[in-house]
Amino acid sequence: MLTSREITKKWEAIADTKCGLPAVRCFLLAVLAGLFIGLGAMGATVIQSLAQAGLGKLLGASVFPTGLMLVVLAGGELFTGNCLMAGPALMGKVRWKGVLRNWGIAYVGNMLGAFLVAVIATAGGVLQSHGQATADLALTIAANKFNLSFLDALLKGIGCNILVCGAVFMATGAQSGGSKAVCCFFPIMLFVLCGLEHSIANMYYVPAGLLMQLMPRYGIAAPQVTVSAYLLQNLLPVTLGNILGGAGLAAAYAGIHREK
Repeated sequence: MLTSREITKKWEAIADTKCGLPAVRCFLLAVLAGLFIGLGAMGATVIQSLAQAGLGKLLGASVFPTGLMLVVLAGGELFTGNCLMAGPALMGKVRWKGVLRNWGIAYVGNMLGAFLVAVIATAGGVLQSHGQATADLALTIAANKFNLSFLDALLKGIGCNILVCGAVFMATGAQSGGSKAVCCFFPIMLFVLCGLEHSIANMYYVPAGLLMQLMPRYGIAAPQVTVSAYLLQNLLPVTLGNILGGAGLAAAYAGIHREK
């Protein structure tokens, strides 16, 4: 396992590579990352709906990290994890123009990938194949995203991405696939258990709730789950919080290990 100083140095090279990725390649990797996170969220919903409340929450939190494991081990451009690029940028190792370009492409690609999983989950009947409980839970999760104040969503976004970037940071220093998976598992399980907010996961959860309302097969409705409310009340503050949390963690390590 590399030390935090060595990982910080390694991220300077990683950030430089990410800044130089061709746009099409970066976008396709981002779509894959969105798919992976969405699949982890879908699986977490299914298993949580099949168990009792307390156990279901724990089981769901244990399944969700599969998404980040796929991103780290199989490859993908995940907007929230790439907030670690802020550290090298603040130290002048890469240009902010390249960082913001990566973030923008990754964000759009992640959104498309997560939305595709929402289509699979709803139109494909995954959220109905295990009984009405799964569909009800999926809609409840989507609706609950709108019960947060702007400040709550912002702060939960900060806490979430401290853990996500912490997981990615540790996985960068791990030397084997198994150790990288372990590095991903516990921080992500913790953020799900604590009910923190992840912008890319919400790109699956809320569209799934929106799509369910449009499909007669589900026979359910949640008037508060609307596109405008999703973008302004949840996605905006959570995204800002994710940036602050991830970039803040990256800045802390960059400052601690900066060269004299």
